[in-house]
Amino acid sequence: MATTPRGLQGTPCWVSLRTQDIAAAQAFYGSVLGWEFKPGVQGQGEYAVALANGLPVAGLVESTRTMGVKLPAVWTAHFAADSADTVASRIRERGGTVAVGPIAFGRGRSIWAADPGDALFCVWEGHVDTGWHAGRRTNAVAWLELRTRDPFAAALFYGEVFAWDSWAPDRIDVRYEHDRVMLRADGQTVAGIYGGGVTQAQDPTVRPQWHVHFCRSDVDAVVERTRAAGGTVVSEPEDTPLGRTATLRDPEGGLFHLTSGEQQPSE
Repeated sequence: MATTPRGLQGTPCWVSLRTQDIAAAQAFYGSVLGWEFKPGVQGQGEYAVALANGLPVAGLVESTRTMGVKLPAVWTAHFAADSADTVASRIRERGGTVAVGPIAFGRGRSIWAADPGDALFCVWEGHVDTGWHAGRRTNAVAWLELRTRDPFAAALFYGEVFAWDSWAPDRIDVRYEHDRVMLRADGQTVAGIYGGGVTQAQDPTVRPQWHVHFCRSDVDAVVERTRAAGGTVVSEPEDTPLGRTATLRDPEGGLFHLTSGEQQPSE
């Protein structure tokens, strides 16, 4: 991440793919989404930064070299923090798990953690790239979505961990409605927490997990390229209130979503 101001605490600031084969992952996402790649600057094992139109989109990290073991491929949401130590303490106090960290990682400090529902997420203390944001930029992250058993319990956990109610109330807005919770930052919906349908913990399509949605205007074409590149179509393209959407897996099983981004998720 480039040396730029810190992100607003508790808001998404990055996404990364944990992969067993970083070269194969670059080949897949390069052909499917048209990303280009450059070596990461974190200085921690095999790491690459994905670029769309020259702007940073995501990170790819090879788990077999950085962690010493082969782990399932998964997309992970990162949230900004002013103090990784404070956030780590809050995670533990509220029933979450700190798996790794806080550790020095390039120009900042990082935590790999799981919430009480076992959904993985990362915390980043340090400078963030102002070119990255969740929103309606083609090829970039449209929004993040936590699917979990109890969205209100999850919202309380994340709200207390990141002190959502205490930080810049004019810039962060958390709304509880029906079976979901929506997080807005600077007037833009950046994340949602949804409940229901989580029953098979061994299945990455239904276990508690942060899901990454990428903004694309050519959803159907991306789906066909995914098939051609050895990926799997979990959910065929369909028209929804959020535009045309689809759910896919890369060849290692990493789950990701597409949306044409015609609308934001409603609050």
